Amino acid sequence: MGVVNVTPDSFSDGGRYASTDAAIRHAESLIAEGADILDVGGESTRPGAAAVALDEERRRVLAVVEGLAGCGVPVSIDTRKPELMREAIAAGASFVNDISALESPGALEVVAASEAGVCLMHKQGEPQDMQQHPQYDDVVREVRDYLASRIEAARSAGIARERVAIDPGFGFGKTYEHNLALLHALPELAALGVPVIAGLSRKAMLGRITGRPANDRVYASVAAALFGAHRGAQILRVHDVLATRDALAVWSALQGTIDSPGSLQSIQRK
Repeated sequence: MGVVNVTPDSFSDGGRYASTDAAIRHAESLIAEGADILDVGGESTRPGAAAVALDEERRRVLAVVEGLAGCGVPVSIDTRKPELMREAIAAGASFVNDISALESPGALEVVAASEAGVCLMHKQGEPQDMQQHPQYDDVVREVRDYLASRIEAARSAGIARERVAIDPGFGFGKTYEHNLALLHALPELAALGVPVIAGLSRKAMLGRITGRPANDRVYASVAAALFGAHRGAQILRVHDVLATRDALAVWSALQGTIDSPGSLQSIQRK
């Protein structure tokens, strides 16, 4: 899953692809590098980021989604706003990536009324304050139970399990230690019976380990992606598609145990 940030303030590449033309060119380059799905977002959800109004988020992403129609890979809309989910699906998006796990009023109904797949993500707090004092009694149990409850909420709303993926939300209201615990516990999340998405690319936990800034964490991101795949993540959300795919190809050839990630046929409609 290649990241297309149509934002001026994303933590890793803020502003580089903020125009429609730049975002589409970047998306096309990710496809050339081997992306199986494009994740288009118009609201930064990095720690401390301010919320973006619907009209502004709409202005940023809809033209990009429309411009990628027929690009050859599924397009995901990364948003928590039901109105934008509906409009993006109408414009050609076939997947919804929601950090709020369809908790916004009307979100479940929007996705249920479509054929789109959906990612249900766990977070604690809101982007503005989520990293100030995240606390859990048992982070793995609490995240697993929350995601199980959202899978059931989606099913009850008419969204078939085959359309659902989950994301533990690395860095979304989690300390370094919480992130490590969840990474090691990916098999427990995979046991919920739907694909697990791992979004570790360029995140602060990798900066803590390496001491490098966000734009210099390619190697760290690739290493984290390999470990995530090894622990059961079936979809890897990354900025550096080519580097990640090459590393996975070598790892798979040498180990003979890791299937190629990115097969989305069970959770979305092309």
